[in-house]
This record gives sequence, C-alpha cells and structure tokens, in this order.
Amino acid sequence: MVRLLDGSRDRDQLIAEAGRRGVPAAMTERVIGLLAAAGAIVDFPSEILRSMQPELRRQLMPVLTTASLSAQDGDGGASLLARRSSCTVQVRGCGPVAALVADLLTCSGLAAAGPASAPRQARPPDLLVLVGRPSLDETTELLRSRQTYLAVCADEAIGVVGPLVRPGVTACLRCIDLAKAQRDLAWPLILAQLAGRSAEPSGCDAVLATSVAAQAATQALAFADRSQPPPATVNATLELVLPSWQWRRRSWLPHPACICGGSSAD
Repeated sequence: MVRLLDGSRDRDQLIAEAGRRGVPAAMTERVIGLLAAAGAIVDFPSEILRSMQPELRRQLMPVLTTASLSAQDGDGGASLLARRSSCTVQVRGCGPVAALVADLLTCSGLAAAGPASAPRQARPPDLLVLVGRPSLDETTELLRSRQTYLAVCADEAIGVVGPLVRPGVTACLRCIDLAKAQRDLAWPLILAQLAGRSAEPSGCDAVLATSVAAQAATQALAFADRSQPPPATVNATLELVLPSWQWRRRSWLPHPACICGGSSAD
C-alpha cells in the first residue's frame, strides 16, 4: 500500500487500489492518517500532475519538491505552482544576466519571456525585470504606465538588484537618484553619463552575472509567490561588490521631491 503513494492517485483511488491488492480500506485509511499526522504525506492534487506533459513534469518536479519541503500550503506545491503560473514576468534587456534570469524563472514555473522572443502582450506583465541602466525616457514611461518593475544591473564588478518598484507606493529609481544627489553633488553629472549606456567591456564575468541573475530571479519569485515578508528589494537594493562577494542591503525611502508620489502613499 505504501508503494502506491507515488502521487498518481487521489485518496479514493488509493483506497480502491489497495483494496484490490488485499489491504482493507480501514487499514489504508489508518496508515494514511498516521503518515499525515507525522507530516510525511504531500497532498498534491493528482489530476494536476497527470495533466502535465512528461517533459514539463520532469522540469517542475524539483520546484514542487522544494515547495513541499519549504512552503506552508501543505499541498506539495500545488498552490505555489498556481500562483506562479498565473503571474507573467517579462525580462527586458540583453546580455547574459537577462538570459539567465529568463531561464531561471521559466524553470521555476513562471510565465517568463525575454525581449527577443516575446510577442507584444495584450496586457502589461505583472512584473517587468529591467536589466541594465535605463534611460530617463524609459523610467518616465514606466512611471506613466504604473508598471511594477525590478531593476537589475551588473557591470564594473558591481551587481545591484532592486529596487522592486510599485509606482506611487514604493521608492523608485528616481527616488534613489534624488537621495544620492543630496549626499553627492556630483551624482547628477555621473548619472547623466551612465543612464541608458552600457560599459564595453562590461566588467561582469560569468560568476558575477550568474550571482546577480540568481538574486534577481529570487526576488521575482518572492513577488510571484506573494511571500511574507515582502521581497527584500522593496524600498531597498541588494548590492554585490567584488572582491568581497558579500551581498548587502541598502534601504531607500520614497523621496518627497520625486514625482512618483511614493512618499505620500500609506
């Protein structure tokens, strides 16, 4: 009867099959109860598993297994998978970081699309992962459209993930620039030289690109999973500076002079 607990049957089907193999229904229910009480049973809806194509099932089984060990839903990752499959994420940018982020999110059950292969969507994505240094026009358009986005950048031996911006609610890129300008009068000049440009060569090797992409994917998944507490990049940036290889978190409040209106949000 224990060998039948392979995820291919629901409770009634399991009891029926065990009965055909000579195990009384009462005994099967007792064993299920004991295993469930010990936290050893994952109650994943078998019809969801059966409906997956074999290739997709193989891809997502590590995701479901991880969720069954770490999530609190008690359904083997079914609820988590439903949240992720209903969340659309678009990765905008080029280079290895953007490609790695898109691959990681797709393998994690998110509807993620990169800029090269994604057709124009009928509705905006739930989250835009913005890789690279955006231009002033780009940040203005994001503010105008009220698009939620996660800023990601990796060059000159520094990786920055965040902020995760909900326009009018949390600190945006302009809020951070205004705060930096208050501390450093040269920052507006530096920003004018950097915005919308990319260094060539980038100063981002394979290890840094992979580290930043993994952190960005983690923050995007936390957003899709509606995790509590909220993602670490809300009103903050996560920064990785070589050669220490230590992530640090810097907090940023919505700036009262910014036109995003985040400082007036509740």
